[in-house]
Amino acid sequence: MRVGRFAMGKTVLLASDGMTTRFGPARVPSRDSPEAAIELLLERGYTACEIDFEGGFWMKPEWEWAARFGELAKKNKIALSVHAPIAAILGHLEEDEQKRKRAFGMIDHSAGVATAAGAELMVVHPGYLLGREREAALEAVAQDLAALHERLEPKGRTVAFGMEIMGRVRELGTPEDVFWLAGRFDWVRPVLDFAHLHAVTDGGFVAKDAFAGVLQAADGVIEPGAPFHIHFSDIAFANRNETKHLPYGEGTLRAEPLRDALKPFKRPATVISESPGEESHQAIKAILVGKRAPSNRKTRRRSPARAGLRDVQPE
Repeated sequence: MRVGRFAMGKTVLLASDGMTTRFGPARVPSRDSPEAAIELLLERGYTACEIDFEGGFWMKPEWEWAARFGELAKKNKIALSVHAPIAAILGHLEEDEQKRKRAFGMIDHSAGVATAAGAELMVVHPGYLLGREREAALEAVAQDLAALHERLEPKGRTVAFGMEIMGRVRELGTPEDVFWLAGRFDWVRPVLDFAHLHAVTDGGFVAKDAFAGVLQAADGVIEPGAPFHIHFSDIAFANRNETKHLPYGEGTLRAEPLRDALKPFKRPATVISESPGEESHQAIKAILVGKRAPSNRKTRRRSPARAGLRDVQPE
């Protein structure tokens, strides 16, 4: 069964404007104002950013902040995505109806912010087995996704859902789980977290072929024109489970095989760095897109961020 189709024309246009790989951080770099955030993103050479609601909603005033941020991001060709709160998981047990309602509310709200900002997609976590067989747990997640579709579509919150591959080997969120859900609903896309994949394979993502195999499978379930959505960072793990993100270079995951694996695909990619620290973001970006941000602002020409911000005035 395939359920509906969200209108995703904005996403396809944004992803297909001539940039093969967009890159940016998993956090908005300033919460002071949309203008300050965009200025920092451009100063650091980023073309993507994930709005970070993992720990809760922080934009105030929210709808105005999101709309302005989205307006400036579009003007400056920065692709946006949203990460819903960690607690907003799908597939709760029937006896946990209050948790389910709370999760639905957070996802609904995240989708509203994502729509206001013109985000490419909203990242969500698939939930947990909770003592069930995998097939039963996945079916519960699918039922929640269908219910959310019915709830969000009349509100015009037409953002694609990004289902993230998770980093715990015996829980929901394997590539097979995520691809199954993306194949069932044409408004769900896989979020390819290669740090998580490296962890659950006990450090298995060291060669181009490992990355290419996952990209090939994802390519088969993502609608034409939409980008791969990728999370990347170095990672520590134990017993095939993630333990923490690492500064780039401290672990064994490297960006070169990902860069090489992406090259044969005509599909664009948005890569979000979840590494701790700006130096790690810049090191990964230098490999994937071939350049670091300038280190000395005095040697630069007039800031493109400031130029772009002057061109977009509040109504």
